[in-house]
Amino acid sequence: MTQPIFLVGPMGAGKSTIGKLLAAQLGLPFADSDKVLEDRTGADIPWIFDVEGEAGFRRRESEVLKDLCTGEPQVIATGGGIVLAPENRALLKAHGFVVYLRASLDQLVERTSKNNNRPLLQVADPKGKLREILLQREPLYSEVADLVCDTNDCTPKQASILVSDRLLSGVDG
Repeated sequence: MTQPIFLVGPMGAGKSTIGKLLAAQLGLPFADSDKVLEDRTGADIPWIFDVEGEAGFRRRESEVLKDLCTGEPQVIATGGGIVLAPENRALLKAHGFVVYLRASLDQLVERTSKNNNRPLLQVADPKGKLREILLQREPLYSEVADLVCDTNDCTPKQASILVSDRLLSGVDG
């Protein structure tokens, strides 16, 4: 790969976990855009949401993406909402190979239920909120994807092998 590989998908799809494994398989560095954002600001994402709101967080997220687009070939796990901004979708398509990690609503609920570090899910009905997020974002993930990988029925390692195999064989999805 001569360009970054961006992993997109909803929270709980496995972007960070699969991304680390994929980077190791491909011999590439790994970056998590949320972690980069936290390191730059010295604050965690829930705090940024509390202080600056979602709009402030999204602005910072876009700045991080711009910087990651100009970097070396690497595997980059993006935040689940990175696709909301049209300029981010354009950056993803223009500067890298985009893999959409797809998962069912039930899988996403199960995977996110024990993590309190997800500001958008701090509501009375997290499953309803995830459903709403998926309805809004699924078409956007599909729009930017060069490859779609379903993560429902496989372990993170199996998913990373599947993506790696498809990347190395040149199969687009």
